[in-house]
Amino acid sequence: MREDMPRYTLRSRSGRILFDVHPYTFSFTVLLILLFVIGGLLWAQTAEQFFGSVQAAIANKTGWFFVLVMNAALVFMVILMFTRLGRIRLGGDGAEPEFSRPSWFTMLFSAGMGIGLLFYGVAEPLFHFASPPHAEMGARSAEAAREAMGIAYLHWGLHPWGIYALVGVTLAFFTFNRGMPLSLASAFHPLIGDRIYGPLGVLIDVLATVATLFGVATSLGLGVKQMNAGLLYLFGIGIAPGIQVVLIAIITLIATLSVASGVHRGVRRLSESNLVLAGILTLFVLVVGPTLFVLKGFVENLGYYLDNFFRLALWTETYSATEWQKAWTVFYWGWWIAWSPFVGMFIARISYGRSIREFTMGVLLAPTVATFLWFTVFGDSALQLEMFGGGGVVGAVQADVSTSLFAFLEVFPWAMASSILALVVIALFFITSSDSGSLVIDIITAGGQTDPPTPQRIFWAVTEGVVAIVLLVGGGLVALQTAAITAGLPLAILLVFLMVALVRGLLDYVAIEHLDLRPRSELGEP
Repeated sequence: MREDMPRYTLRSRSGRILFDVHPYTFSFTVLLILLFVIGGLLWAQTAEQFFGSVQAAIANKTGWFFVLVMNAALVFMVILMFTRLGRIRLGGDGAEPEFSRPSWFTMLFSAGMGIGLLFYGVAEPLFHFASPPHAEMGARSAEAAREAMGIAYLHWGLHPWGIYALVGVTLAFFTFNRGMPLSLASAFHPLIGDRIYGPLGVLIDVLATVATLFGVATSLGLGVKQMNAGLLYLFGIGIAPGIQVVLIAIITLIATLSVASGVHRGVRRLSESNLVLAGILTLFVLVVGPTLFVLKGFVENLGYYLDNFFRLALWTETYSATEWQKAWTVFYWGWWIAWSPFVGMFIARISYGRSIREFTMGVLLAPTVATFLWFTVFGDSALQLEMFGGGGVVGAVQADVSTSLFAFLEVFPWAMASSILALVVIALFFITSSDSGSLVIDIITAGGQTDPPTPQRIFWAVTEGVVAIVLLVGGGLVALQTAAITAGLPLAILLVFLMVALVRGLLDYVAIEHLDLRPRSELGEP
């Protein structure tokens, strides 16, 4: 970190550092948050309409650009993985990974997908099954079921992880190999030089920080509605703002304790526990559900996804003049891009010591396979019920998507136990999203420090919870979510330049360090 970088440090009477932040990034971030929260409270409906119209305009005019950027990022990372540059180790040749592969995987998976899998694992395939994008195949047909799973694989598979891998490997390289602050602005040094330390760099980091906080806050607020719906479904506890506020407060408290204890203890242990419990829930559904149907479905779904990969990935509704893709795929692409600074920076922070090839292969393949398994177990089990069983889950999804998982689990034995387990997993996914989000925001506003002071971490964890509570009570969460997704457009433009910056940075690094990246066989190594 540059010694001349502006700092603001607050110490206690004993000399302990309480806050150590970049004054401009921190101040502008806090100011924007206050403005959005106040505006969301005072003019919630107007803000929702405004950002809704902006998002609709973005989807209508630039949906093709989102599709292009998502595909370009994925292709870029695959090519990079197989080039000689893939041998570069994040942190230098002698760097050793901080975390074991299982711990690394659980943390990046929990931060990258998390609660969305529980919310949409049953619901999304059933939505597409009941209303397929191609009318000629007919709703609830066998072909509609195949495409429903293929589309779910598209939305949650390689493409989002391609974006996360791009941002993550870029930030990790410039931080660990070039000694720059862990911030999004650092990645653009090959293009704009030391201006990353000026107003332009502050603007980039503030955009990344605000998108991260709004994304996590809306997930807390909207997701807690799913928990409340589950409590109503299971125990008859009514849906009320007071209950939701208490739930957010509990989640925020646990997340605060987790982030205060650091990555190695709190965040890592919660992520590992989370994945174990999610695995138990998945195994339960696989065993008591239509096991053979699910196993066969995984093979066929994978085949459909690969066979139709380019058609699904590059479809833009050009000739159909429909609105389906704008409501689904473009929405997802904007959401994943808006989340890319958060997830990318978090996985960069935990990926020291891994080669670019190992990093890319791990980030692209491991979470994607786990996600495909999740959607197959829950999505195909729900489809089997609709096609060959008693049905009824589609109706529950269409009536209230937040209860879809619990309506689905009710069909199987030990429904109460499995639903309680699902509630615990939902809560843990919220906590891991909150604590990792807090860590990322803290790092950016601290000027790229990888280990900011503990009171600072607590401040951002509490801020996330407070923002979620205030907007939940005031009715501004939907407007905030729409605003966060709208931020995907400027970030998508930045990602194009990010790819150029990464290539330049890697080539300069090879030249400066005089690295010989020939294969070991050519170097005479075993």
